[in-house]
Amino acid sequence: MPLDSVMQTPFKPIEFLSRDVRIEKRHDGTILLQSNHALKPYERHVPAFLAKWAAAAPERVWLAQRRGPDRDWLKVTYAEAKRQVDAVTQALLDRGFGPDKPVMILSSNSIEFALLGMAAMQARAPLAPVSPAYSVMSQDHAKLRYVFDLIKPGLVFVQSGEIYARALAALELEGVLLVHVDKAPPRMQSLPWSELLATRATDAVAKSIEQIEPKTVGKFLLTSGSTGMPKAVINTHEMMCANLAMGQMARTRQPGDPVSVQLDWLPWNHTMGGNATFQGNLAEGGTTYIDDGKPLPGLFEETLRNLREVSPTYFANVPAGYAMLATALEKDEALARRFFKNLNSLAYGGATLPSDLYERMEALAVRHTGYRLPFVTGWGSTETAPTATTVHWASERVGLIGLPFPGVQLKLVPTGETGRYELRLKSVIVTPGYHRRPDLTAEMFDEEGFYKIGDAGRFVDPEDPSWGLIFDGRVVEDFKLLSGTFVLVGTLRTTAIAAATPVLQDAVICGQDRDHVGLLGFPNIAACRELVDDRGAKMTTAELLAHPAVVGALRDGLARMNAEGKGSSMQVRRALLMVEPPSVDGHEITDKGYINQRATLERRKALVDKLYAGGEGVIVIGGA
Repeated sequence: MPLDSVMQTPFKPIEFLSRDVRIEKRHDGTILLQSNHALKPYERHVPAFLAKWAAAAPERVWLAQRRGPDRDWLKVTYAEAKRQVDAVTQALLDRGFGPDKPVMILSSNSIEFALLGMAAMQARAPLAPVSPAYSVMSQDHAKLRYVFDLIKPGLVFVQSGEIYARALAALELEGVLLVHVDKAPPRMQSLPWSELLATRATDAVAKSIEQIEPKTVGKFLLTSGSTGMPKAVINTHEMMCANLAMGQMARTRQPGDPVSVQLDWLPWNHTMGGNATFQGNLAEGGTTYIDDGKPLPGLFEETLRNLREVSPTYFANVPAGYAMLATALEKDEALARRFFKNLNSLAYGGATLPSDLYERMEALAVRHTGYRLPFVTGWGSTETAPTATTVHWASERVGLIGLPFPGVQLKLVPTGETGRYELRLKSVIVTPGYHRRPDLTAEMFDEEGFYKIGDAGRFVDPEDPSWGLIFDGRVVEDFKLLSGTFVLVGTLRTTAIAAATPVLQDAVICGQDRDHVGLLGFPNIAACRELVDDRGAKMTTAELLAHPAVVGALRDGLARMNAEGKGSSMQVRRALLMVEPPSVDGHEITDKGYINQRATLERRKALVDKLYAGGEGVIVIGGA
């Protein structure tokens, strides 16, 4: 179907919250922006949702995950889950767990992860899920030891004691209860998960749940700062439940709507996966199929296998995942029919969705549903539980972060760049601080109590704020060239990655106190091999990155970007593709999977110097 016809097709009818906002303009240029809608009442705590749906829809499947040699779906209903969660809650209470005895999870998403997490909250023991990368990708386990010492857990959980054996050996586990599901860790005393499940629940469980207050700590979620060492962000039940209510307000569910079904790969140790997606679907009484696939070459096939059996009502992924999904849907009619069968909206995060991907997905939606489907996204952080703004309307524009949720006050402070503002927040969803780090907590807020998130934004239409905001980079990452020109790192980075599709997986932007902007690129190796002829599969990484097809694709994409860019701040003049992937131990990749710009530039200073000195491997880019 021609693109013009696709873009003229109406969106699927969905009742979104109206864009009713008000602004207050101050004499110094600061703007206060908030919704005119009042935040609706919200649940007292997260376990209330499990109890609600166990009573209202006991036989509905809550969780499903492939298990066993045949990889069949193991399914757990809401009623079964509530019984198992209560049993594990009792087991925790019997062992003295509570507010001063956290539960730490080292493993990836699993049914047991979900059940233990809910049980910990029912026992009022803070849940501390840790990025599996700290255990299985790290060589020195420095971050894992740091987090362990910071949280001081009373219990450490692993899905497989074998897989996590080396990580566990790096910890001082004396006095800590170790729990495993599949295999016990070698030469360690560990309690099988089945023993927790075998506990008989008593009225102590209900009494513990009754004692959960809105300010009770539900989770410690870890986030990496510029130093690379994680901070434990306090997430109270009030924060999480208020944010879930905000999400529910953004779109009105109709009585005849199908039960919410999600295929979920987003890591639950991350605020978006654990709070917005996983707990969001629980709040709706939905069914979550745990996806062991990932939006990476060699792993996305598992996601496609699952989508041949699961028809989601809502689907979220990162742009790289949508690139692989669009290609698969375009080639497989049956897969596309099943994917779009019950789908009503899509979401993306992590980076701006390239326009060509948006158009391809909409063309597929029109072909298989007769409608375009809204792409929704939002903005926030681990400190905001996580979403503070959202696009709660059908928009043809990508890159928006939307408008503040009801109950969120957004403060926009001028940065000195015309139309660009530093964003700050005040709301019930903002964390009270960082666990055991009063020094960092004191630095979080400005003189009026607004959380300084460190991001920047600008209005789509300064004359009409109801059209929302565009993300405009990280204030703390921006720098100036020798000319004094300000470089907006976040904006340029996402633009460059999209322009150089499919060569770049990620990138860091260089140029502070230099004449022009440079780029160090983390290549998408699988995509680069596809750009080369049959010999590409046999090449070393260094040979592959030097191949004319790869170099040419990168150079041409960035040259087109330069030609469209306004001024030197949006033009990359030199690029270098890096053989070494981002290092967890070197703090180059955060627990969320994002690149740490500052740490990468410091660790790879020699490559930055080489980029500007020129020579082998340095790609000079043309343009305007």
